[in-house]
Amino acid sequence: MPRGKLYLIPTPIGEGLIETVIPSGTLEVARRLQFFIVEEWRTARRFLSRIRIATPIDALTFFELNEHTAPEQIHPFLQPALNGHDIGLLSEAGAPAVADPGAALVQLAHVHGIDVVPLVGPSSLLLALMASGLNGQSFAFAGYLPIPARERQQRIKQLEHAAIAGGQTQLFIETPYRNLALFADILHTAAPSSQLCVAACLTQPDQFIRTATIAQWKIRPIPDIHKKPCLFLLGR
Repeated sequence: MPRGKLYLIPTPIGEGLIETVIPSGTLEVARRLQFFIVEEWRTARRFLSRIRIATPIDALTFFELNEHTAPEQIHPFLQPALNGHDIGLLSEAGAPAVADPGAALVQLAHVHGIDVVPLVGPSSLLLALMASGLNGQSFAFAGYLPIPARERQQRIKQLEHAAIAGGQTQLFIETPYRNLALFADILHTAAPSSQLCVAACLTQPDQFIRTATIAQWKIRPIPDIHKKPCLFLLGR
């Protein structure tokens, strides 16, 4: 029996018209699927309802894959594909398997010879990098920085060193309610000549993207990033 495919389906980063950030071809694939692997089934149901999926929502099959999912629980999620049915992998927001627990599923799909098909849609990492003006030829995503201030400042110094030594743009994120604490630590720790891009609420009406030196940030108003989805990019 031919195996189904695993489609990686990006979802909107924020509210607004889905058609402005998700291509019609991606939406058409999502509308015809009946099996989905998602981070949170309530969010997935809302997204699929908004795009007017062909199958009634209650008739769909959902598997939850998030930070609480044990590795041994993942394999059964691929059973529909092994039985010949296509599956969709949805992130909570943005591109699946990028800074996302779906990567483990994609790796397992390759092990079992299941075709993996990435579909076009928004990625906050790439959107921020595109708009930053920093080095897009060499970059790294560092994820979340440590919570304790001393450890966080030490990590910032390490990332800044990588940016200086190799010209590599460093991207990192924080839980939205700790954005301002991270921003303050960056200004306190990084050299005045280092470049910092703050990119918040990407693709949304209140989108904010600004790149400046640390010295310039210190004399500017504090950006309105509290409790907002935000990316920080450090470079030279």
